Amino acid sequence: MIKTSHFEKVIGCLPPEIKRQLDEQPPDVLESLEEIRIYKQRPAQIFAAGRRIQLNGLTAAESINSILNSLMKFSYYAYEEDIGKGFITIDGGHRVGICGKAVVENGCVRLIREVSSLNIRYSREVPGCSEKIQSLLTDSETGCINNILIASPPGCGKTTLLRDIARCLSQQMYKVAICDERSEIAGVCNGLSPYSFGPMVDILDGCPKAQGMIMLIRSMSPDVVITDEIGRAEDIEAIEACINSGVSIITSVHGKTAAEINRGISGHLISKHIFNHIIILTNSPKTGTVREVIHV
Repeated sequence: MIKTSHFEKVIGCLPPEIKRQLDEQPPDVLESLEEIRIYKQRPAQIFAAGRRIQLNGLTAAESINSILNSLMKFSYYAYEEDIGKGFITIDGGHRVGICGKAVVENGCVRLIREVSSLNIRYSREVPGCSEKIQSLLTDSETGCINNILIASPPGCGKTTLLRDIARCLSQQMYKVAICDERSEIAGVCNGLSPYSFGPMVDILDGCPKAQGMIMLIRSMSPDVVITDEIGRAEDIEAIEACINSGVSIITSVHGKTAAEINRGISGHLISKHIFNHIIILTNSPKTGTVREVIHV
């Protein structure tokens, strides 16, 4: 069984038959587990190291609701806002995607009911995974931290890489500030992260990125702000405020190619030569593989 305490609690929320089949998987599958996908009245699926494994048996309709309630610790209102976004983030930074019938009020999704499927994404710490890009993190002449954009489709290791970059820079005694809007980078629970970030990391948890980046600049005097998945105009403005304040930025965005990234909202920053390097990840042959580095 998976030996991280937070994810053991996640496994404990699953029906006995699914837990039993997970226990029976070979060690290499459990060590590389990425997702557990659970469907109403269909077999559950697990994804590990690029492999899809279908489990036996159908998941009963009542089991879906029971799993979700257990993951939320039966505290629906604590997660109500996130459910309206289609996911919740639970202890340890693990994200649970939710599909079902959307309830819309005033043009916005308020909640999801009649849940039909869940996707539990395992958030893991991979110390040393940023070693392959160590030479890109800082300027060899000035020692200043470079501005870096990490891009990939979902599930290719962006957040895991950001997590290890934060650890690495902290251990070099840079002041690192993490703006963790969805509690995924640091997985903070009760003010503590389960990950090894070193001595010099400040974490602002659950705060919208655009506000959080500005708050961190004003209050924590960081050398670098690290945040995940920029995508709104206000995120771009906050990044420009970081740069204008002399604070470096390391962040991520969805995208498969340089052309696709340029067409997206981050294209504005790229056109202004904000980033020193753009790192594009892929999951082939394995999650977190650096497919391309663009030196801007």
